[in-house]
Amino acid sequence: QVQLVESGGGLVQAGGSLRLSCAASGRTFSSYAMGWFRQAPGKDREFVAAIRWSGGRTDYADSVKGRFTISRDNAKNTVYLQMNSLKPEDTAVYYCAAGMVVIPIDRIQYRYWGQGTQVTVSS
Repeated sequence: QVQLVESGGGLVQAGGSLRLSCAASGRTFSSYAMGWFRQAPGKDREFVAAIRWSGGRTDYADSVKGRFTISRDNAKNTVYLQMNSLKPEDTAVYYCAAGMVVIPIDRIQYRYWGQGTQVTVSS
């Protein structure tokens, strides 16, 4: 069993930065791939970024490539999402997820989910 708790969301102006954190409980954290997804009002939950258990491979949605960076610290059971050059269209609830993932963009493969943290980018 893995429990995930996101933090770091908030209100920021366009062009600004935020760093989201996802703290995980459970001894098997390091075995799982970790992902970030987001959901804007009236839209489906969409893939943002993912990182394999070793941290050796990362994947990003085209919309965030070059602006967002995902990383993990297995010693701290934490995964991060550094978000730079934020845009109003990045406004959403951001969710952390964990699972034995083969296809990182496929949300169905993630077994555990956090409650989400709100990110609002003003223009």
